[in-house]
Amino acid sequence: MVDIHSHILPMVDDGAESWEVAVAMVTMAGGDGVTHMVATPHANYEYAYERESHTALLEELQNRVGKDVQLILGCDFHFSYDNFEDALQHPHRYTIGNTRYLLIELSDFSVPPQISNMLFSLTSNRLIPILTHPERNPLLQRAPERVSEWVDMGMLVQLTANAFTGKWGKGVQKLANWYAENQLVHVIASDAHSASRRNPVLSEARRMVAKTYSEEFAKRLFETNPRAIINDERVLG
Repeated sequence: MVDIHSHILPMVDDGAESWEVAVAMVTMAGGDGVTHMVATPHANYEYAYERESHTALLEELQNRVGKDVQLILGCDFHFSYDNFEDALQHPHRYTIGNTRYLLIELSDFSVPPQISNMLFSLTSNRLIPILTHPERNPLLQRAPERVSEWVDMGMLVQLTANAFTGKWGKGVQKLANWYAENQLVHVIASDAHSASRRNPVLSEARRMVAKTYSEEFAKRLFETNPRAIINDERVLG
């Protein structure tokens, strides 16, 4: 499996709080069957995103955990106006590795009224936005159908693995399945922040998705599509 969303870099945001936790998270993921992890530190008003220093941390983490799990740098990109403008000027500052793929996190309090124009600008600059965990966003929980419009514009959708297992509650679990049933999910990732409650385990959710839908569907969301993303290849619908 490939995990494109995780907060494994130590002491840079609200993810891994130490080197020990960071190493434990990667080790746990590897033991669960993950071969590649994308470290996605936040870029928002609270946490500054520094590509150069994050790269150095990622290299150190890779040295500490060995080569069993390959680590790649990305970003949990808060979709603010300032970040958006900077991404247009420096398109590969925030993307997953050297790919076109950019994780986008919407605010819990407002959706930019000009979001359609912003998405068009990104795709016109050959960036492919991936909306993170809409099933957990309070605004989109009330209007999940909005995501369908954005998918039609070229946005991909990433859901959280433990949303399917019920760890975010029954309402979030129901919404995660709504996205799956309506073919509005392209990849499932951990969004891991620790080695405990918000851990990087994907296998439990993968089994549930395979049982509820099909093995082919689960393989697409946990393996084929996320691997295509890190390789800068086309994602299957």
